Amino acid sequence: MGTIDFFTDPAEFLANALDYLAAEPVTANVVATNAEKATRMEQEGPYRWFAVAREGDRVVGAAMRTANFEPYPLYVCPMPESAALELARVLHTRGEYAGGANGALPAARTVAEETARLAGGRVSVAMASRLHELGTLVMPSGVPGRARPATYDDLELCREWLADFGHAAREQSSNKAYAHEHAAVGEDEVRRRIEEFLLLWEVDGEVVSLVGATPPAHGVVRIAPVYTPKEQRGHGYGTAVTAEASRLLGADGTRLCLFTDADNPVSNHVYAKIGYRPVVDMANHTIVS
Repeated sequence: MGTIDFFTDPAEFLANALDYLAAEPVTANVVATNAEKATRMEQEGPYRWFAVAREGDRVVGAAMRTANFEPYPLYVCPMPESAALELARVLHTRGEYAGGANGALPAARTVAEETARLAGGRVSVAMASRLHELGTLVMPSGVPGRARPATYDDLELCREWLADFGHAAREQSSNKAYAHEHAAVGEDEVRRRIEEFLLLWEVDGEVVSLVGATPPAHGVVRIAPVYTPKEQRGHGYGTAVTAEASRLLGADGTRLCLFTDADNPVSNHVYAKIGYRPVVDMANHTIVS
């Protein structure tokens, strides 16, 4: 039987999970970037742990519980079914009820279903998502405007758009139970994003779209978020700024990935056009007792 080791020190987790994260740099990118961020800044929320699943001495999976919003879902990377079952059982034994399990399928679904079986309840999918990796970049043509890095002068606009991202994604999704909604974004968070990477698309001096990206982890950068206000959609601005961000970030050979809402035909079509290809399906599961 495998074991689950928990870490409240993100640096200790990164050291223990190094080989696994390096071997799964795209599918484990969310956990890797969140752990790295946690080494630099205090995390909010009642749960602040990372975990590795082991078979003998080998790490075969990773997970985390760092979300600062209810129901404080787990995030689960790819792992064998036996490891996913053991994660749910260990959490149940230690009296920690997970109200959700997000991440790669089928592991996240296995954790959610076993949690519901042990605690009593049912599992529902709040959002189905898909992870994509860039193959050969195809730059769009005929889109007016140009890209430029965001500056502190753009701080208020960026904060408003970043806060509205979840609401906008929900509007475009065919899934009316979409899990994300409007969320406040603090000035410090916006400043950090501007310093790391935040690219704007501008037409005749007006900013019409925005794209961000995470710092690289094991040679992979994740594009997120992509936002175009409602009145500017349909002109290709989001496609253009995402393609330009991909060109800049991937110029040195860095691998690029991004998530789409599997129920959002707009985003799936847009990213396929510029060269992003599906890697793995994911889902956000809610566990209702």
